[in-house]
Amino acid sequence: MNGFPNIILNFANACETTFEGSSLLHCPNIAADIKYCQSQGKVVILSMGGAAGSYGFSSDSQASQFADTTWNMFFKGTAAQRPFDDAVLDGIDLDIEGGGTSGYTAFISQLRSHFASDPGRQYYIAAAPQCPFPDAYLGSTLNSGWFDMVYVQFYNNYCGLNAYPTWFNFADWDNWAKTQSINKNVKVYIGAPGSPSAASSGYIDGSTLSTIFNAVRSKYTSLGGIMTWDHAYYNAVS
Repeated sequence: MNGFPNIILNFANACETTFEGSSLLHCPNIAADIKYCQSQGKVVILSMGGAAGSYGFSSDSQASQFADTTWNMFFKGTAAQRPFDDAVLDGIDLDIEGGGTSGYTAFISQLRSHFASDPGRQYYIAAAPQCPFPDAYLGSTLNSGWFDMVYVQFYNNYCGLNAYPTWFNFADWDNWAKTQSINKNVKVYIGAPGSPSAASSGYIDGSTLSTIFNAVRSKYTSLGGIMTWDHAYYNAVS
């Protein structure tokens, strides 16, 4: 979702059909894929934001209202147009790289209140901050909102994987997880480019990534795993 609160969706060539008389994508094939993946024990979440798009909130009130819209369109709520029909997603991921800093804590709070209305299902709130700490757009939200996992982008910055061990700053994120995060059990993932063309800088080969991962795992209990950007580029750890 690279546009909100006026919703714009972009799933590349995986979905290009829209509801009749609307510009909103309607993706029954992705809906079927979501259900299949969930039947195999996989969690499917919707990413919001990105490096390009038109998004952001002007106030907490607008953000809270949009949480209602998100619940109705992608989770257990009801809406006249649901991009994935009756498929129910497992959470959202905030990849906020522009558009201001306002409203995200209110958005998370309101969305979690909806999640609480469906206690039989596990829902997730994630974020994908840049590695410089604190993150320019989500820094305050990371300290005031509930997150289950954080996919730190260790690329395109001085603190990327290619700067290990000198400037690679997983220690800062581990300290945040243990001392500042609302959820003290939050997991921090190492975000890695899937190929040299997936990022401007930060790509390392699979063997080097494995070495760094094992070193981080031996020192930091907040480590959750590896995030790869993205599937289309994926070859770093295969």
